Amino acid sequence: MHLLLISDTHARPLPTELWEVIDAVDVVVHAGDWVTTDLLDDLEAVADRVIGCYGNNDGPELRERLPEVARAELDGVRLAVVHETGPLQGREQRCARRFPDVDVLVFGHSHIPYDSTAPNGMRLLNPGSPTDRRRQPTFTWMTAEIAGGRLASVELHHKEPA
Repeated sequence: MHLLLISDTHARPLPTELWEVIDAVDVVVHAGDWVTTDLLDDLEAVADRVIGCYGNNDGPELRERLPEVARAELDGVRLAVVHETGPLQGREQRCARRFPDVDVLVFGHSHIPYDSTAPNGMRLLNPGSPTDRRRQPTFTWMTAEIAGGRLASVELHHKEPA
């Protein structure tokens, strides 16, 4: 099973090459800060499956359609998606306590790519942002593969600013 992980799109258009990835993956995971429903509508129209949560910049319309924490089981892998996880210091321990029954936690908010493992074995992934790099040198997103009931691979992708 192939996944695309994105976050913090902030109502900006996705890079063209990301739409090709969306066509090729089984699941698109978005960790909040959509800002408008346009991308959610577009993804739901073309993606096989969309799993997403709302973020701190998402208003009532998105909050009516999306949970604060999205959860799914994907081929035996327990996934949760949340926008914010708090400060970097203590993140792994804090998330392990908050999500004891999760194998993979996808989050956003910082626009900073992050890949770590909590003491309980949970993988924490922040794909950064494909549309709003802030102080990062590149726009980023992740692809992942689930195979054999586990997260088999994760790849961080970069796009240089124009």
